Amino acid sequence: MLSKNAVSILVIGLVSGIALSLGGGVLAKRDSTGMASLPTEDLRTFTEVFDRIKKNYVEDVDDKTLIENAIRGMLSGLDPHSTYMDEETYRELQVGTKGEFGGLGIEVGMEDGFVKVIAPIDDTPAERAGVQAGDLIIRLDNHPVKGMTLNEAVKLMRGKPGSKILLTIIREGEEKPLKIEITRDVILTKSVKSELYDKHYGYLRITTFQTRTHNDMVDEIKKLKKASGAPLKGLVLDLRNNPGGVLRAAVDVSDAFLKEGLIVYTEGRVNDAQMRYAATPDDILDGAPIVILVNGGSASASEIVSGALQDHQRAIIMGNPTFGKGSVQSILPLNNVTALKLTTARYYTPAGRSIQAEGIVPDVLLDSVKVTAVDANSEGIKERDLSGHLENGDNGKGGKRMNGKLGVTSMASTDYPLFEALNLLKGLQLVQAQLAK
Repeated sequence: MLSKNAVSILVIGLVSGIALSLGGGVLAKRDSTGMASLPTEDLRTFTEVFDRIKKNYVEDVDDKTLIENAIRGMLSGLDPHSTYMDEETYRELQVGTKGEFGGLGIEVGMEDGFVKVIAPIDDTPAERAGVQAGDLIIRLDNHPVKGMTLNEAVKLMRGKPGSKILLTIIREGEEKPLKIEITRDVILTKSVKSELYDKHYGYLRITTFQTRTHNDMVDEIKKLKKASGAPLKGLVLDLRNNPGGVLRAAVDVSDAFLKEGLIVYTEGRVNDAQMRYAATPDDILDGAPIVILVNGGSASASEIVSGALQDHQRAIIMGNPTFGKGSVQSILPLNNVTALKLTTARYYTPAGRSIQAEGIVPDVLLDSVKVTAVDANSEGIKERDLSGHLENGDNGKGGKRMNGKLGVTSMASTDYPLFEALNLLKGLQLVQAQLAK
């Protein structure tokens, strides 16, 4: 049983999260002594089943295995995110939130008895092999996934760096299952990346929310400002396929762009589950417009950031509806080496919206389209085609460009949502400049 001063670790990602708060405990009725009151008759049934298995099962099963399986079954019957964490799983969670862990590089959950890919992590073996958000994994090598727990499936996907695993995947739009072979590797995730476009427009990609994400983001924005040589005119914040992570990181990222107001709040049955996070003064972009890119792989912490900035009208959300994970998991240590990951609260956006099973609906919805370049001969004659025309004179200044031929044939075809986000950002900046006059 948990002690009264057990430490809770609040997590909002599907496989992650550390944010310490005092408290914890058992969510059960308690008697006058403070001990949990247990249903005697039901426990008699449990004891009888335990005894029958010990006496009659075809093979001998040790007590620890039976009890751990009972705990796992008790938790798996609650929701897809509550689970028992054995020593290995608990240790890997603590390592994973710091950005270094072994495996394939995918965030997963369970759906209809199969492993569902929430999102592949950028620059990992799974992402490079072509695994996509929404894929259903039905076999791991020769092992059918049906009937496995999520922990059992995850353990099969882990292994020594350099070893291979064959995933059999069902994907929407494909007539037959896909077979994807992946070579395991140590996953070293850099949660923040940046790029500068047209000299004054920043692009920021957050792949997961880790303990250091906020500081990394601030550093990247400083680099963008320095490269621009002037204040940024706008920022695209890319949260596509970001499955979540640390609650505090999501709050801090949101706070960086807000000067005041509520960011997120949680509601649950115990006092420790009631939390409210408010913004502090200062906006790192000084009011420059923001477009946030999201899709069906944007979950949890990504939805907190998107919901907060959307409710405060600080950013325009663009893309596809998000995953819809609006619950908070607390890591409740049972001893020094094992723990429970238990759903203890729901979180709400500043306007009181629950994201659970609904997700964030973008302000601008984007269809899945494919852009291809037109035949150059169909463009007609332009100034550059005239004999003796003057050269451009730009000398390559101005950072990466999204306009002209490069934009049409490269960015628009390889990343259409980003192309549209930058176009929208430019429009917002023009409107903002006109209103300031």
